[in-house]
Amino acid sequence: MFPIRDHNPSGRTPYVVYALIAANTLIFLSYVGIMDDARLLNRFYFDYAVIPARISDGIALETMVTSMFLHGGWMHLFGNMLFLWIFGDNMEDEMGHLPFLLFYMAAGIGAGLIHILTAPGSLVPTIGASGAIAGVMGGYLLMFPKARVDILLILIVYFRVFTIPAFVMLGVWLGLQFLGSLASNPETGGVAYWAHTGGFVIGFVLCIPMWLRQGGTQYWDRTHGHPPHPERAYKLSRSRIPKVPRR
Repeated sequence: MFPIRDHNPSGRTPYVVYALIAANTLIFLSYVGIMDDARLLNRFYFDYAVIPARISDGIALETMVTSMFLHGGWMHLFGNMLFLWIFGDNMEDEMGHLPFLLFYMAAGIGAGLIHILTAPGSLVPTIGASGAIAGVMGGYLLMFPKARVDILLILIVYFRVFTIPAFVMLGVWLGLQFLGSLASNPETGGVAYWAHTGGFVIGFVLCIPMWLRQGGTQYWDRTHGHPPHPERAYKLSRSRIPKVPRR
């Protein structure tokens, strides 16, 4: 299941989201040519990715930031940028441009620290914007729990788009990350589940002051968990793929 859009229009142009998507894409394009050269790629990751053992020794602390703009492949990049595109514009709209950027960076650094705490001696490089974007998703859950999100369901040859509340989609995502955290060994590489889980929780917590300024539970009472403005309506058209008759 893939989220493809929400029904929550933003009231201002999300310049920071645009800039982050552009920066991540351009940086990926700058080194994609060495991805088939293991020696060069390992050297590149050594210089710019988070290596928990080095951070634990107080070395290469700047990689806590640089690693947030690196990705391991096209699908890694596309998936992260899709989630940032869907959920980031509304959080930037609520916070303002500069506060949103600071929030994004804080969530990403915090997620990286959570990962390092779970694998302080690991020599496996860690890259990706997932921790920061998970923080954006955590804030979105707090502010717009019942905003509608369109999900693309793919089951082999079956495709369907359906709409679910944000709290369902984000709750399922968080649950899967937490289960992955319990089932995986962060010392051996793979998906940095603890960074995802930690980033989500950090983003949720960082947004509590903003939520309280809006009135806290009274804000939810006023909006019923929906965005505080009219939701965008999408019209789904029928598929042009012909149906195969059954005998």
